[in-house]
Amino acid sequence: MAERTSAGLLTMMLEPTPAVAMTLPAEVREKLAELELELSEGDITQKGYEKKRGKLLAPYIPQIQGVDPSLQIDNRIQASSQAVLPGSKHNKSRAANTRDERFRSDLHTEAVQAALAKYKERKMPMPSKRRSVLVQSSVEACTPPDTSSASEDEGSLRRQGRLATSTPYQGHGHPAVEHWFNRVIQGSSTSSSASSTSSHPGGRSVTTTTNTTAHAALNANAAATALADLMAHTQLDNHSAPPDVTGLSERSSLHAERPQVASVRGVSRGYNHHTSVMETADGVPVNSRVSSKIQQLLNTLKRPKRPPLREFFVDDFEELLDVQQPDPNQPKPEGQQMSPLEGEPLGVVTNWPPSLPAALQRWGTTQPKSPCLTALDNAGKPVYTLTYGKLWTRSQKLAYTLLNKLSTRNEPLLMPGDRVALVFPNNDPVMFMVAFYGCLLAELVPVPIEVPLTRKDAGSQQIGFLLGSCGVTLALTTDACQKGLPKAQTGEVATFKGWPRLLWFVTDGKHVVKPPKDWHPPIREASNDIAYIEYKTSKEGSTMGITVSHSAMLAHCHALTQACGYTEAETITNVLDFKREAGLWHGVLTSVMNRMHVISIPYSLMKVNPLSWIQKVHTYKARVAVVKSRDMHWSLLAQRDQRDISLSSLRMLIVADGANPWSISSCDAFLNVFQARGLRPEVICPCASSSEAMTVAIRRPPEMGVPPPGKAVLSMGGLSHSVIRVDTEEKLSVLTVQDVGQVMPGALVCVVRVEGTPYLCQTDEVGEICMSSGSTGVAYYGLPGMTKNIFETIPVTSSGVPISDRPFTRTSLLGFVGPDSLVFVVGKMDGLMVVSGRRHNADDVVATALAVEPMKFVYRGRIAVFSVSVLHDERIVVVAEQRPDASEEDSFQWMSRVLQAIDSIHQVGVYCLALVPANTLPKAPLGGIHISETKQRFLEGALHPCNVLMCPHTCVTNLPKPRQKQPEVGPASMIVGNLVAGKRIAQACGRDVAQLEDNDQARKFLYIQDVLQWRAQATPDHSLFLVLNAKGTVASTASCLQLHKRAERVAAALMGRLNTGDHVALVYPPGIDLIATFYGCLYAGCVPVTVRPPHPQNLATTLPTVKMIVEVSKSVCILTTQAIMKLLKSKEAAAAVDIKSWPMVMDTDDLPRKKSPQMYKPPTPEMLAYLDFSVSTTGILAGVKMSHAATSALCRSIKLQCELYPSRQIAICLDPYCGLGFALWCLCSVYSGHQSILVPPLELESNASLWLAAVSQYKVRVTFCSYSVMEMCTKGLGSQTEALRLRNVNLSCVRTCMVVAEERPRIALTQSFSKIFKDLGLSPRAVSTTFGCRVNVAICLQPNRLGKLAEQGTAGPDPTTVYVDMRALRHDRVRLVERGSPHSLPLMESGKILPGVKVIIANTETKGPLGDSHLGEIWVSSPHNATGYYTVYGEEALHADHFNTKLSFGDTQTVWARTGYLGFLRRTELTDASGERHDALYVVGSLDETLELRGMRYHPIDIETSVIRSHKSIAECAVFTWTNLLVVVVELEGSEQEALDLVALVTNVVLEEHYLIVGVVVVVDPGVIPINSRGEKQRMHLRDGFLADQLDPIYVAYNM
Repeated sequence: MAERTSAGLLTMMLEPTPAVAMTLPAEVREKLAELELELSEGDITQKGYEKKRGKLLAPYIPQIQGVDPSLQIDNRIQASSQAVLPGSKHNKSRAANTRDERFRSDLHTEAVQAALAKYKERKMPMPSKRRSVLVQSSVEACTPPDTSSASEDEGSLRRQGRLATSTPYQGHGHPAVEHWFNRVIQGSSTSSSASSTSSHPGGRSVTTTTNTTAHAALNANAAATALADLMAHTQLDNHSAPPDVTGLSERSSLHAERPQVASVRGVSRGYNHHTSVMETADGVPVNSRVSSKIQQLLNTLKRPKRPPLREFFVDDFEELLDVQQPDPNQPKPEGQQMSPLEGEPLGVVTNWPPSLPAALQRWGTTQPKSPCLTALDNAGKPVYTLTYGKLWTRSQKLAYTLLNKLSTRNEPLLMPGDRVALVFPNNDPVMFMVAFYGCLLAELVPVPIEVPLTRKDAGSQQIGFLLGSCGVTLALTTDACQKGLPKAQTGEVATFKGWPRLLWFVTDGKHVVKPPKDWHPPIREASNDIAYIEYKTSKEGSTMGITVSHSAMLAHCHALTQACGYTEAETITNVLDFKREAGLWHGVLTSVMNRMHVISIPYSLMKVNPLSWIQKVHTYKARVAVVKSRDMHWSLLAQRDQRDISLSSLRMLIVADGANPWSISSCDAFLNVFQARGLRPEVICPCASSSEAMTVAIRRPPEMGVPPPGKAVLSMGGLSHSVIRVDTEEKLSVLTVQDVGQVMPGALVCVVRVEGTPYLCQTDEVGEICMSSGSTGVAYYGLPGMTKNIFETIPVTSSGVPISDRPFTRTSLLGFVGPDSLVFVVGKMDGLMVVSGRRHNADDVVATALAVEPMKFVYRGRIAVFSVSVLHDERIVVVAEQRPDASEEDSFQWMSRVLQAIDSIHQVGVYCLALVPANTLPKAPLGGIHISETKQRFLEGALHPCNVLMCPHTCVTNLPKPRQKQPEVGPASMIVGNLVAGKRIAQACGRDVAQLEDNDQARKFLYIQDVLQWRAQATPDHSLFLVLNAKGTVASTASCLQLHKRAERVAAALMGRLNTGDHVALVYPPGIDLIATFYGCLYAGCVPVTVRPPHPQNLATTLPTVKMIVEVSKSVCILTTQAIMKLLKSKEAAAAVDIKSWPMVMDTDDLPRKKSPQMYKPPTPEMLAYLDFSVSTTGILAGVKMSHAATSALCRSIKLQCELYPSRQIAICLDPYCGLGFALWCLCSVYSGHQSILVPPLELESNASLWLAAVSQYKVRVTFCSYSVMEMCTKGLGSQTEALRLRNVNLSCVRTCMVVAEERPRIALTQSFSKIFKDLGLSPRAVSTTFGCRVNVAICLQPNRLGKLAEQGTAGPDPTTVYVDMRALRHDRVRLVERGSPHSLPLMESGKILPGVKVIIANTETKGPLGDSHLGEIWVSSPHNATGYYTVYGEEALHADHFNTKLSFGDTQTVWARTGYLGFLRRTELTDASGERHDALYVVGSLDETLELRGMRYHPIDIETSVIRSHKSIAECAVFTWTNLLVVVVELEGSEQEALDLVALVTNVVLEEHYLIVGVVVVVDPGVIPINSRGEKQRMHLRDGFLADQLDPIYVAYNM
């Protein structure tokens, strides 16, 4: 059987070898075994164990002087074992007392221990979690989880670890293997070597013990490298060689050799407990818990990776993922081609029944009193014994009833050959047997399935598909079971999800009738018709039905009878599921063939009393027992209560899952304990089987004269390349396998390559075992294609010649044929994970995880291992159930050790390790974990783990090579290149302002304040502004004259107190006051600065921004309302800022009505008109200077583009403080004379429909909004369109709805807005976007004209959308692709370029012009460009060249302003009004925002879009980088249980779509990601908040 001893992580005390053990009296051996169990179960402490063990062994071992008593035992045992072994005769019997030291089944654990010790406990950053998440919400959190529920699929059975001091052991001439052990126990150091303390989250100090032990033979170099990775953590000085602690007696000298600890960068070594000041990778000191964790994370990343693999990268658009090159040194098979192996011929048995029903008839009539099956209740008492006579008569009754008494519309319901479902609980074998044989007698095909307990059982839907495809219409069950099934309202059994409609028939009810005297069931010879269908769940979770013919069923019974030497009337105990596989073959079919008596032990009884099967063997003197290794393990745990049981009657203990890696240790441990109770070593018979091939091989009972059992110690590394290498040098990663005996009688077996053509393997190669025999399954029901692959394989020799004319069945077992023709199994196809071309077995990985002690934090049998495909390779995922009492730190500690053990032993990284609350993994029918369902939940984000560790950095080795920047091509050659290629230079301009004749009266005026005075005289009563309140009523209005008068009052108040040119901060809520004071400042010759007022509920964050703008703008006075003035000087404000340092504050609520002496006239239009301050998305506060000339030019440009006249009305739902929002709110109406309906966006929070209702009420044709307003409407009104229609909201009047933004157009949002409000008449063409930035607030506006105006020549074409390749964008290239192609990204044109504006695309580095459809920085030249930054706060590097820069080649005269945005121009097929081809400008994103990672340029929005798509509960996402780590912050909408599900999904999607590894995943509450007034994410504020630990995250995961 395959017992894996990959190497592992436990310290083990050298147990007395069996040879020594034999010299100890039996009662001492028994006590030792009990002690070990107590220790493994945690009943006694390590110390108590050593003490008691020492006492027990003391009388048998001579004292050794001067040795620590805890070590004596081991030395003594070694001495005695050395003495005993040479003398013992190595006889070839199966006795355990000659077992070679190497085959000790606990070797795995020792290996794991040793491997771990190598890692010296690297400190990994522990995830931080909000306390509330720790409350595990497992449904049964209070009930102890079903620890019993381990099935053959999980390592329920690692050997109970013996924890002890680590000691070297001497095997047969092996070099001594050191076992280093370091357990980290909270706050205490358990090992005497160098310990380093690092400050731990939350100030708890954890002492990490770092063992610097190393093998003496390590040369200085190796030692230096071993220490090198340690250095990053413990910061030890790299001295020549680590202290040598190979001799145990030198323990005492360790302290002296401890490396001296020096100090680095002024921080004392070993970290000061009190200072958690750390430095970032750039050497910036940061003081926070988060940054210290990130530092730890960086340290774990600094360690050298695996040898670098060859990486490809073709600098064309396609990024090739790194293709794994096979390692030239990897082992290759060298043996001969294997020859197929034949089992002994099937013997001829006289009077063997011609079919199974014939056997039943024979025993039922000749031996009616003979017992057939005894059923037990949950107390272990026999409830009922079914005799052969009863089985025969009851099966006949059922057969007759099914065929004759069930009908629909006078047609019989069932015809021979129809399929019938058998739904029987596991504790009712009697009714199952009657139903099974009843179907056989009626020539119906039974399909045994599990009892569906709820409507959502794991895998239940798949069972439904199976029943549907088999055409099942009837289900047989028992009365009790039928009562327990979920019912619909009608009282009938509910229809389960995915199930066909079934009729339920109760087999023990009154409807079963006696057949008439003349009716006899047809008893035929076994044919090739289907006898029964056994279900099997594949690796992917789909359920197949395996059909078994009558002849195969008979042949299999014959083969088993011969192989196991079954004789008539033997007694057999069966613990397995009697519905399928070995439980069915031995306990229901072969037993009837041989008139055997089966004692059936239900799973529910085993859970209550794990010893029950042994007690029944004793009571019934059973000759054979059929068990799984977990049953042996459980009985070990319970055996100390039993003294008087004997297993001497057993001639065969069949271990059905003998092919599992942990079965050998169960067999060994079981033998160790029960040999004293009469168990003979040679009766343990492991076997290997699969649903498709049935039994493949079984170890024969000893009386058959078979060769002794074999064992092999195989190299894990070799196995991962499918090569058998015995016992290599590296003792740590080996797998001990035991044989599963000989091939079945009458079978031909061979081993073939797993992939591709089924070539025969070489003798030293692992492959899939194939079997040709009359006793295998025939097909997958209804799946001819898969059937051909699995059941009709034709193995061929290396030259391609078929080895036989018979078809073979693939068994799905991986293995090889060893010496003496013994079959060895090393894994299953279902558990095969191919990672980077190497094969790993899920079972082996489970075995290694189980060897990581202590197992106090997770449940033994509840570990699932599977692989998921991420970025074109398999990635290993380990999921375990955590015990409810395990602390966060302990579990994290265990997890880190599991990762290290697997890495060390299997040389493969684990991608994700998750712990889930107890009892929450989906269960398979008999305990066990439903692996495919677990995988499904993991991928859907429905696993709800309570702890997650992801290690993408170590596993993902196939990322594309980082991009190397090419030496730049000079700008001149670029232009020449473009000319040669026939590409035009990418530039475009709006219409020429000079040529646009319009009757624009306002053009006569150079200054906007003059326009207002002129309008106040010409049209004094014309209404310019309407401000709406939250109720939708008009809060205030202003006509031209009213506005002028109010402005005069402000000017009069200012003129006496301020000088011309003074800066004045206007702190007003959105409204007429703001507009009036703005013009008042211009009248008085002051420079206004509009500032958003602080939010009264959130002074702490909003007031400092106000203060900063006031200070940076050098304002000498603040104008505001009385209410805000009080707020600025309030106690609450004093907590946020220094209120004494405010400049003069004036309130303008009750100004006296007096005219200013005279208006200020600026000497030149180049004079400063106002300052426009805005916080960019990167968190930089930048104020730009707008001259009078630029202000007028801006208004004129907008007037021409949008055709604004005094007769027009436009609605504006924007903030009036900066950029285009300010211009539209305060300037444009005065310039063009149109009426503006002003809707403050803040009012939408209390009335989401305010803006749209106003648009409808005033029949507005042109309206402006921001993305945040649009989002509020889609989210808040999405479901209310019907209610709005009833309120007569109609949007068909809207020609253009423009979104004001300084970012890439958000297509998804604009499209969903259009879709939702289409119902209210909104034209799908109406929504368009605008683009502006700091250097020019209005570059593009897209007014959309419908109808007549379009013909008059002012309309622009509809905005166009193109799809670009996201991978090319990362390389600063534009590659257009078709919609829907992989990696495509839709980009919408940003609007039509304004009149008078010229745009060019320039190379960011060379400043040369670029060609059409090339990505570069957008440069703009226009009369309304701002004239420069007033001051930039936060980044002094933004210099004047942003405003006056020139191309390095080509047109070197024009002065351009750099927008800081990447984009491209593309000439479209459309023409604009003048007949010119239309040039579309596409904005890709802000340069400041982009992330430079792996040499490529990423736009945060692209990564965020992928992340938001990855799980339904992610409401919003923002990404930023910190010290080259990508940090992803997600807002969780949903329960906190889901928080940890997101970690893996986020990591997966970013890897898949962007080839990036996420460093940190932060899960926060909705609304934590800060957003500015334009609805843009403030990623830098978020970053600062994260580093300062201010986000109160639900969970922070640090990906290793």
